[in-house]
Amino acid sequence: MLTTKIETERLILRALVAEDAGDLFSIFSDNEVMKYWNTEPWVSVDEAKTFITNSARAMDSNTEVILGIYLKSTGQLLGKIILFSFAKESRRAEIGFGISRDFWGKGIVLEAGSALIEHAFHTLKLRRIEAEIDPDNIASGKTLERLGFVKEGYLRQRWEVNGVVSDSAIYGLLAKPLKIS
Repeated sequence: MLTTKIETERLILRALVAEDAGDLFSIFSDNEVMKYWNTEPWVSVDEAKTFITNSARAMDSNTEVILGIYLKSTGQLLGKIILFSFAKESRRAEIGFGISRDFWGKGIVLEAGSALIEHAFHTLKLRRIEAEIDPDNIASGKTLERLGFVKEGYLRQRWEVNGVVSDSAIYGLLAKPLKIS
């Protein structure tokens, strides 16, 4: 089971529970939060409940690490951070994150991301972590770069949501960059 609990200075990263459905729905039904995602904003708390149920199954089957991001001081759910698309033979996975608009620009994703990346490289023994974002999402690109990711590619017309076609920027982070002499 990939279930884990990670603590940082301000945050606790842990599995989502059924009681989080209302708060999770509030975050991911926000059009601004979902602006650069490849899915539409949630329209029902049932979507949050389904996400939590599916997250538990994925964690139980060792296919994804899906953690809520909670403020340590209050226990408030701020968002989620995920490792998914594991390629076990290549020791690779993709990272994704999303947080409440109320907490944008406060270093939450940087702190949570640093902790999950450390867990991925040291505990899960991954060699590489990838991220795919909408290139118009400047804030996510800057956060990935602050986390040490390198922009490696660009995929044109990768997604279509509600008739809007968008590109993808691909980022990569290596546990140990290959040194060539």
